Amino acid sequence: MNAIVLLSFFFAVCGLFSSIHSRNFTSRPAVVNIGAIFSFETTIGRVAKIAIEEAVKDVNANSSILRGSKLVVSMHSSNCSGFTGMVEALRFMETDAVAIIGPQSSVVAHIISQVVNELRVPLLSFAATDPTLDSLQFPFFVRTTRSDLYQMAAIAEIVDYYGWKQVIAIFIDDDNGRNGILALSDKLAERRSKISYKVGIPPDSGVTRGDIMDILVKVALMEPRVVVLHVNPKLGFSIFSVAKYLGMMSNGYVWIATDWLSSYLDSSSPLPSETMNIMQGVLALRQYTPDSDRKRSFSSRWSNLTGGSLGLNSYGLYAYDSVWLVAHAIDAFFEQGGVISFSNDSRLRSEGGDLHLDAMSIFDDGLLLLKNVLRSDLVGLTGPLKFDSDRSLILPAYDVINVIGTGYRQIGYWSNYSGLSTVPPETFYMRPPNRSSANQQLYSVIWPGETVLKPRGWVFPNNGKQLRIGVPIRVSFKEFVTKVQGTDMFKGFCIDVFTAAVSLLPYAVPYQFIPFGNGKENPSYTELVNLITTGFFDAVVGDIAIVTNRTKIVDYTQPFVASGLVVVAPFRKLNSGAWAFLLPFSPLMWIVTACFFIGVGTVVWILEHRINDEFRGPPKRQIITILWFSLSTLFFAHRENTVSTLGRFVLIIWLFVVLIINSSYTASLTSILTVQQLFSPISGIDSLKESDEPIGYQVGSFAEYYLSQELGISKSRLVPLGSPEAYARALELGPKKGGVAAVVDELPYVELFLSTQCTFRIVGQEFTKSGWGFAFPRDSPLAIDMSTAILALSENGDLQRIHDKWLMHSGCSSDSTELESDRLQLKSFSGLFLICGLACFLALFIYFLQIIRQLYSAPTVEAASPLQGSSRSGRLHRLLSLMDEKEDQSRQKNKRRKVERSLSENDGDAKSGSNTKRKGIEMTSGNHLNHVISHDHGQ
Repeated sequence: MNAIVLLSFFFAVCGLFSSIHSRNFTSRPAVVNIGAIFSFETTIGRVAKIAIEEAVKDVNANSSILRGSKLVVSMHSSNCSGFTGMVEALRFMETDAVAIIGPQSSVVAHIISQVVNELRVPLLSFAATDPTLDSLQFPFFVRTTRSDLYQMAAIAEIVDYYGWKQVIAIFIDDDNGRNGILALSDKLAERRSKISYKVGIPPDSGVTRGDIMDILVKVALMEPRVVVLHVNPKLGFSIFSVAKYLGMMSNGYVWIATDWLSSYLDSSSPLPSETMNIMQGVLALRQYTPDSDRKRSFSSRWSNLTGGSLGLNSYGLYAYDSVWLVAHAIDAFFEQGGVISFSNDSRLRSEGGDLHLDAMSIFDDGLLLLKNVLRSDLVGLTGPLKFDSDRSLILPAYDVINVIGTGYRQIGYWSNYSGLSTVPPETFYMRPPNRSSANQQLYSVIWPGETVLKPRGWVFPNNGKQLRIGVPIRVSFKEFVTKVQGTDMFKGFCIDVFTAAVSLLPYAVPYQFIPFGNGKENPSYTELVNLITTGFFDAVVGDIAIVTNRTKIVDYTQPFVASGLVVVAPFRKLNSGAWAFLLPFSPLMWIVTACFFIGVGTVVWILEHRINDEFRGPPKRQIITILWFSLSTLFFAHRENTVSTLGRFVLIIWLFVVLIINSSYTASLTSILTVQQLFSPISGIDSLKESDEPIGYQVGSFAEYYLSQELGISKSRLVPLGSPEAYARALELGPKKGGVAAVVDELPYVELFLSTQCTFRIVGQEFTKSGWGFAFPRDSPLAIDMSTAILALSENGDLQRIHDKWLMHSGCSSDSTELESDRLQLKSFSGLFLICGLACFLALFIYFLQIIRQLYSAPTVEAASPLQGSSRSGRLHRLLSLMDEKEDQSRQKNKRRKVERSLSENDGDAKSGSNTKRKGIEMTSGNHLNHVISHDHGQ
């Protein structure tokens, strides 16, 4: 009985596993319905229809996918209408479609996405490129093509590559057009470029040729010449036709079309010659699809299908891949146990009428199918079909083409990985990303007007409008800029530079000078520059300093004058007097030098005192010896010989220091006594800042801001001065009589002031570096062209000739003398004194180590004495005694040996027949030697 139960249980378990194993096959329906919505009448729609049909055939013919199930696609045309698209999407829900391919239009995609969100059906669009469709608002929308976000990034990089700063955007004013141009604006802003003018065209078909002409006439009157065209083919060709008629397809213009043009060219080539003639030189983008055997095979198959009447474009390839993407996702859905089932929504109940909303149903496992779509990882005709975290296909890239002749020419590629290049993007995928400007490359382009020269991208519009150029009315230094009395004209150095630069521009620039200021005092240049930002002035011309706070709001041209702040102070001539010999050194230098003389003498005395008789004797004599020895080294006339090694080490370094000091003193004193010196109590901006004396500055100059804000000088010390005469008067009075100690102003003004004022000089160095330039609004192309013109003036010598005409005159006699150079300061010799001090310290350290070693190694006979004991005072007394006593035991022995050796040599030289007198001398010498030796031992 138990055996029967076990056997029954075994068969039950096997049956369970068998049913689980076969579930994936039994749950697969015979037919899987999907829908497709797009516009059959458009170029993209005609291509997509054939591509989808062929993809369905290939999927159903492949036994490795959708095993046992047949994919059925129902296609409906939306006619690019949002309402029609929504109705057709609802009709699909009545047939239990598990996914929808399409739509082609971004406008329709926005509407249908609301429907599929409610019914939980994935919507895979192969042509809706609006960037905002990627938002979280549309979770069931999946884009199987490239977003316009990447296309606009490519256009922005092309604009930046050619150095253009402003573009004009013409677009269809619908969801796709508006949002695409917004993305372009953001991408241009990242590269400091911008859309200067945007014009939207109504999306309906009621736009006439006259409407287009009105739009393009406005565009022609604007400064930028780079036009981005984001429209549909019908409208795009109408715009090109009108532009050709208005002469806007000629030299100087740049036209960049989005991928609508390349799709049309791929599908409709060859176009009539008159159509190609109206868009010669246009740049366009095309979605990049890598070359592969599958792609070439499908292209050949396509030609057979269409007979060459309809070309294959990139959207057709993406439509084909979308079907395969859905098929693989459905197959994975079945593998995971998914079941195609639908539930009625209680919110969709019809209360009469023919809408039959209650027939609508929700796909129960729609979220699971969506996840499988987003997890796809396969390779299609367009390349890898894999989504990133932003639900976008990985590795976006575009072809860059140039329309020329009867077709187009590819000039390069753009990819989000490597930027612009002349080789296919996949070449860079195995390398680290490198977006440096040196790696950005494109082949040469034939631009509108059949020229290979890169258009400037900007011209001055010929619409009769004159530039309003602000010019300061100066009341001082009128050589730079001044108004001609009784007229609206200006003259001066800055005006001549401006007019000469304008004459070099390759286009006419109508302008009028607008005076700024009350004519009683120099105006504020900061206020003048700020009026550019308000639009009151189109530019500012004059002696405008390029300073940091102004460069934040305007653009400057290339500086035409080097400038910077300097200090001007009065001076007086110095005559050599009775105390002129003290001038070469500063007081601190004298004090430190004297201290080192005494210090080195003391160190040498310490090192020589125990072993050198010349440094011994009574205290008074030793002090005199120290002073005499140290001072005599100044003239290298010291008579005392050094015996110790340490003493000689210190002395040789000190003599080198003395040599340098002596040479420097001699050179400086010679200059003082032979050259007329100029002296000013102010040595530069540092000494002026540390003092509390008043400082003058020019009214309207940025010097006030710099002195108060940057250097922290109190405004109470700053005195405004309005003219060169006020400069001279304030400097002559001085701070004690109501004047100023110095004047701080820009170098060009100061040089002009000093050309007629001979009692003042520039003291110190120029403490800011800047220049003068003409100011224009931010990102103004005219500023760039004027900078090029100013550089040309500098190179051909005209700038110098204008300078000499206005500024080269001087009433002062030529005087090569300059303000007194700084005295020789201690810092100039600090290194020498440091080396000497270290040498003295090292010698003393070694000396005291030797003394301490002798102190501890010598026999302490006195230690037994009850008077001294072993106290610290006893050791100190012993140390001082050891340092003071003469070291003579070993040295006296050596001395005695020398004397005896000398006498023995004399005895050997004497003859045996010497007279009694010579013997007496020898006896006397011997007795004298014994007396000396015994006397030394007595000491």
